[in-house]
Amino acid sequence: MCQEFWNWSWDELVAYDLPAVFDYVYTHTGQKINYVGHSLGTLIALASFSEGSQVDKLKSAALLSPIAYLSYMNTTLVVLAAKAFVGEVLLFGLAEFNPKGKPVSDFLKTLCTNPGVDCFDLLSELTVIRDRVVAKYNYGRPDYNLMHYGKFFPPMYNISNIPHDLPLFISYGGKDALSDVRDVQELLDSFKYHDGDKLSVQYIKDYAHADFIMGIDAKDVVYNQVVALFNR
Repeated sequence: MCQEFWNWSWDELVAYDLPAVFDYVYTHTGQKINYVGHSLGTLIALASFSEGSQVDKLKSAALLSPIAYLSYMNTTLVVLAAKAFVGEVLLFGLAEFNPKGKPVSDFLKTLCTNPGVDCFDLLSELTVIRDRVVAKYNYGRPDYNLMHYGKFFPPMYNISNIPHDLPLFISYGGKDALSDVRDVQELLDSFKYHDGDKLSVQYIKDYAHADFIMGIDAKDVVYNQVVALFNR
């Protein structure tokens, strides 16, 4: 695979992909957008909204199984990958994880089920785990960060900068191995100054990460709440 093809992280999803979708919808409908994000889709939204991007086109947002802080994520394989591989693999020139190739296939074959998984994007998320912050991509060396950001450490996304009057719905589960309850609580602390009537939080004790999109009762338990938010 071409290394340049894989040279992106979720920062690019924040900077380019999400704005492109918002611009397209807003231009063609003239209406503000009700956003729904699950898992990575919540991280992209939180980062974007924290920088003031797209909020002028946004009516409300529903964040399902949010991932922002990942200090307590207990998916063992991913945590081990975070500790072992973040940044270092890029310094060796590895641009993608290919589960059929060496040296990473034996370690990551369970994680990487597609023919190619963007290494920059994966490592960017793993950096969140290891560094326990929500920040832009860490290039692994102070001089590289200085070249890209003008400082030795990547800039942080300040979630508390999200407009306090933006209607938000946050739903998370008690059995979620990726979006741990304690991490979600840290995220909710970022909204302690949010307008009380603009923030709705739902905790579902028996829900795991995929239940928000595959659960047989997701419509009744979750989606109806989302629609109610959008209809306000």
